[in-house]
Amino acid sequence: MKSSQSGALLALVMVVGFSLPAFGEGFRILDQSAAATAQGGAFAAQADDPSAVHFNPAAITDLPGLQLTAGTLLVNGDIDFRPSSGPAIGGDFGSTFANPPPSSFFVSARLGDLGAPSFNSLTLGLGVYSPFGNLVEYPRSSSLAPVLTRSAAPILDITPTVAFRVHPSLTLGAGLDLYTFSDAFGEGHVEVQQTGADLAQAGFPFGPDDEIELNGRDTALGYHAALLFTPFRNEQEQPLVNVAFVFRSRVTLNLTGQFLNKDRGIAWGAKADLNLPQVITAGLAVWPIRDTRREWKVEIDLDYADWTSFDHLDVTLSNGAVLPNPRNWQSSYVVMLGTEYKFVKPALLPSWDVAIRGGYVFADSPVPERTFNPAIPGSNSHSYSAGIGFLCQRGGVFLGVIPCGTSQDGLGVTAIGFDVAYQGIFYQSRGIFNNVNPRVYGVWDTTIHVVSLNLRVNFDVSRSF
Repeated sequence: MKSSQSGALLALVMVVGFSLPAFGEGFRILDQSAAATAQGGAFAAQADDPSAVHFNPAAITDLPGLQLTAGTLLVNGDIDFRPSSGPAIGGDFGSTFANPPPSSFFVSARLGDLGAPSFNSLTLGLGVYSPFGNLVEYPRSSSLAPVLTRSAAPILDITPTVAFRVHPSLTLGAGLDLYTFSDAFGEGHVEVQQTGADLAQAGFPFGPDDEIELNGRDTALGYHAALLFTPFRNEQEQPLVNVAFVFRSRVTLNLTGQFLNKDRGIAWGAKADLNLPQVITAGLAVWPIRDTRREWKVEIDLDYADWTSFDHLDVTLSNGAVLPNPRNWQSSYVVMLGTEYKFVKPALLPSWDVAIRGGYVFADSPVPERTFNPAIPGSNSHSYSAGIGFLCQRGGVFLGVIPCGTSQDGLGVTAIGFDVAYQGIFYQSRGIFNNVNPRVYGVWDTTIHVVSLNLRVNFDVSRSF
């Protein structure tokens, strides 16, 4: 293939697989439960609901019985691009809210509570969620259309985990991460679309307004490991200080798909390797107040992602041509601060726990100016969040009609909870004037609004055995 053609296609492949909403640095989705989102994601050392399967799998040993939680994110926002010349361009998520919305499901089961006393120290967990996110669109009539009109990649993680209490003060957790795609979520593959103007000028048999797409999918396996150390507890054996450490391995998705012209029925096979980063998280949670009536927690987490493995995204076409696509991303970090104040069975709601939460996040961007692109208009960001959580227990009625506890033998419900959070993510303005593609020269501003919703149900299964 001619070098001019390779250069034109580079404008397309430089955005494959990555986009907003990412809610953090790079294209990671940090929000996996409303309780955590409300606390700025500072949850690794608390992790007291089944979303611990993601935040810190070692913590699921503290969850009695069988518990599950399901949640979703309502994401709205805008991207404002003011190019060096020409009118301003606005990007969004294709509709009022990103669709399909990033969603999650987590379940934990402590084996000793399920009638297996010999395995009292073991807890199993399972999660299905989206740890990496992708969805952004720009108008076909804009000057960015030859570079990008749409980018999406609904990557799923299916993660079975196990946790083991090795000491009253120390638990360990580990699990697998099966990254894959599903047709039930979006298109079921990574995709990026553009118009054919630049490609036509480079000699491709395309018209300037043709719809061009590059797509691919794969399944890959990674792993994670974690610990939770509790040096101090109160008289009720509840943690007063928790220290957390979580490691997630690097993973490579060998994407296989097509580079095609939808209007003219022209297609080539295409392959590219997508490297997901190694991530290390450390957290410290302290409860200055924790008694039978009130609980106040303060937590700080530090998250480090080794994006240096994402040094290129070269594409190989079915004719043997290799299209170089350097990325050269940098290592980055995220600082998360969060707090929760909980009223335990207050006088007005004696069968409920009510938690008030707040948080702040600073996320460092790994994207260098040279390889910045419209699919990830990334820069350093500041996020502010707040939320509230309700846990209805035996004696209470959820939504006025559903008993929060049952007394029958078998699978008895012990609690029903609902959490809601809002997070505003504000990216610093970023000027791009030294890039491989002059079409992106200008000033970029991005703002994202996230509403996180979660439903939680706890079961007592001991009477089933």
